[in-house]
Amino acid sequence: MADSSKIVLNDKNNGEEIEIDPSVLEVIMGIAAEKVDGVAEMHGNVRSGINWVLGREDRRRGIEIRVNNEGDLIADVYVSFEAGCNVPKIAKELQKSLKSQVLQMTDLTLKEINVHVIGLVFPEEEQDDGGTSQLFSDIDEKGKNESTQES
Repeated sequence: MADSSKIVLNDKNNGEEIEIDPSVLEVIMGIAAEKVDGVAEMHGNVRSGINWVLGREDRRRGIEIRVNNEGDLIADVYVSFEAGCNVPKIAKELQKSLKSQVLQMTDLTLKEINVHVIGLVFPEEEQDDGGTSQLFSDIDEKGKNESTQES
């Protein structure tokens, strides 16, 4: 690779090289990640924060692509999952989806996809108690029932 900030594809049919900016892969992966059930939010960096303040949508948010010394593509994905989901299962599905989309659209193979779970997002439910999530309501009720049984 001539430039480490570009990813080079070799076209086997005519021997030409095609350069792809890593941000293209980040956009592809960002769109694919939004479609995986259980992924609640993508977490970005300073660039994403500036785009958010300016009211721009940043499809690359939460995705970073790099090329290691051997020329392999490595992706880091920063996400929050929906509370109550099976984290390992969703992470595997996310990796599978991202790898598949990049391969389908660019013919590139990602060597690694590191999923960094930054947090869990609890669903908001409209309740009389000001929107406490059902999960916390269930925990509270269980605690009350146990404490009344001991008395």
